[in-house]
Amino acid sequence: MDIHGKRVNTNIILKTSLDVIHIKKACKIVEELLIELGGVVKPGIKTIDIDKYAGDFILKKKGVSGLKGYMGFPANVCVSVNNVAAHGIGSDYIIRDGDIITVDATIGVDGWYGDGAWTYIAGEATPEKKRLVKAAWQAMLAGVAQSVAGKKLGDIGSSIKKTALRHGCNVVEDLAGHGIGRKIHEEPVVLHVGRKGTGLPIVPGMVFTIEPILTLGSGKIRFHSDNWSIIIADNKLSAQFECTLAVFSNHTDVLTLSTINLEKYIDFPPVF
Repeated sequence: MDIHGKRVNTNIILKTSLDVIHIKKACKIVEELLIELGGVVKPGIKTIDIDKYAGDFILKKKGVSGLKGYMGFPANVCVSVNNVAAHGIGSDYIIRDGDIITVDATIGVDGWYGDGAWTYIAGEATPEKKRLVKAAWQAMLAGVAQSVAGKKLGDIGSSIKKTALRHGCNVVEDLAGHGIGRKIHEEPVVLHVGRKGTGLPIVPGMVFTIEPILTLGSGKIRFHSDNWSIIIADNKLSAQFECTLAVFSNHTDVLTLSTINLEKYIDFPPVF
């Protein structure tokens, strides 16, 4: 990966090995935060307390929140509850037993960004909720498995969609993954639906996120009155896992799951 600054097709900036080392530093903090939050997200706490914990954690690790202030976003991380698909804002809402909480963190270090999200179940959950969270995890992993040099972006979306349907879930098609690096959102757009063998080629130097949101509902969305939170239109539950990965010529590194043995967690996420 020695093609620094070369652009593929439209505005895709390929990253060098050195660039990936910088991005990995940010991704490490994202990963550590998401692991830590597994012991924080519990019934009885307010969602604003999750945001405060995340903000303090990021500062302690000498990172910066890539979300706070981004286009006016007011929080350190996104905290989305139950039928909130994305971009939820921490509030005085007190988490109840069985709630599904997704935390999405974008963190910067020295001008480079990493991005990740995990869904947690607070307390005890119904089999239906566990099925949804399991499906979201497996859908992300299915996308990761297709994210290798020589494949196409359509292979990622096709695999994610098939995995979701196999679990009786739908993909929120209006939200997508994205390139990441010096900016939070870069090219390419990584759709979570698609046709196998179609779309842009995946080449060494690409760094992007895979972040499918699955729902027990139709997959249609609407905006909340806060103009940030994106709600599942039929108010069904949603769950999401997101990772940042880097494509090399002979392998792909999942930068936000660097300490997780994925072979041990093929079926269920580490938070189960």
